Amino acid sequence: MDVAALGVALLVMLVGLLGSVLPGIPGPPLILGAAIVHKLVRGDAGASWWIIALLALMTAASLAIDFIATSMGAKRMGATWRGAVGAALGALFGLLWMPFGLILGPLIGAMGFEMLGGREWREAGKAGIGAVLGLVAGAIGKLACSIAMIGLFLINLLLRWVH
Repeated sequence: MDVAALGVALLVMLVGLLGSVLPGIPGPPLILGAAIVHKLVRGDAGASWWIIALLALMTAASLAIDFIATSMGAKRMGATWRGAVGAALGALFGLLWMPFGLILGPLIGAMGFEMLGGREWREAGKAGIGAVLGLVAGAIGKLACSIAMIGLFLINLLLRWVH
């Protein structure tokens, strides 16, 4: 049971780690969920409730980092709300053409929505580049938080196992 529970938790956390850079998969919330389920299944052998609370805070922080980075990247380059929506939709559509679609999708989506809003192609292109840079910065932030969350979970389990 110990190995199976940990194996399933780590598998879900690995999907969460991928989700920190792939749009459409809620990475950090999956990692948090796996830690909570592991605690509920394993009881005292799971991560401490203090660690679970810290993982919840890190999940909230990673989502805030992602939102702020995406917004700032797009706004700094002149994107409107249309560009941000287009970038998000483009990123989801870009999943079909991995890995290049993850960059081209948000760029084309932001540009297209900005141009539909009446902006010239140069302004729309600049907004698209900003949206892509923001998405990349947000993904890096989420990835860093996700790695830290998994590491913290594993270290806590190891320390609890040793004692």
